Amino acid sequence: MTLENAAQEGEQAAETKAETPAEPKITFADLGLSEPTLRAVTESGYTYPTPIQAAAIPEVLMNRDVLGIAQTGTGKTAAFTLPMIDILAAGRARARMPRTLILEPTRELAAQVAEGFDKYGKYQKLTKALLIGGVSFGDQDALLARGVDVLIATPGRLLDHFERGKLLLTGVQVMVVDEADRMLDMGFIPDIERIFKLTPFTRQTLFFSATMAPEITRITDQFLSNPKRIEVAKPATTATTITQRIVALPGSDPRTRRAALRATINSCEVKNAIIFCNRKTDVDVVALSLKRHGYNAAPHPWRS
Repeated sequence: MTLENAAQEGEQAAETKAETPAEPKITFADLGLSEPTLRAVTESGYTYPTPIQAAAIPEVLMNRDVLGIAQTGTGKTAAFTLPMIDILAAGRARARMPRTLILEPTRELAAQVAEGFDKYGKYQKLTKALLIGGVSFGDQDALLARGVDVLIATPGRLLDHFERGKLLLTGVQVMVVDEADRMLDMGFIPDIERIFKLTPFTRQTLFFSATMAPEITRITDQFLSNPKRIEVAKPATTATTITQRIVALPGSDPRTRRAALRATINSCEVKNAIIFCNRKTDVDVVALSLKRHGYNAAPHPWRS
């Protein structure tokens, strides 16, 4: 019996629902991760994986290529970080030849991934290097010369090191391209293609993107081998906890729109709200209008 049926059938349906055992939730312990990695995850306060973690981690551990389509905030970083830690537990890094490569579009995202390896890999003896702008080449060269298991980089800085002869990519076993749609927006796709061609064709590839533009699809078709496609949320889908409505207005007069906004706030008995406008000047106007009509409203200081 569905939840909809239960709501319609009243107490009898509620009793039937109560007798149905709840489906057990998947835990990180069910995904095939090693004991040291599980210990680090548990100490970080996590028990249950997100959908993309539950789907991707076993596939990565089986050495399959993965195409993950997921929005930011779905936990995809741990979806590749955790299994990579276990994959790297056996083996040793060689000078200038990283064993794994993770490409991020920005230095901030690269630093976040590095923090994840520190957090979840603390019981494994792994070495890593972070190749991003704003850090001296000398310090990064020294890390590469000693050999690293994990290389986390932005595409431009990675190619700088390669062209200077400080880096070889022929030993890469696992390659991750994260936030591929942002890579496309920032013009990094030619760099990504070049980097792919510098790595062994036998590598395992993990590719993550929030959307699948034609250019992204072309790259995945070219460089991934029979990938497991994991899609946890379609682009532009709304959470089930959000109710949406459209208010049709006669004309486009700003005063009419503001009146409709006030009517909507009143009819829905809104206590707290965030109102978005397409221009910062509109933010100020709407906030002032609401205040004049007795609402406790203010423009956000970050509106610019």
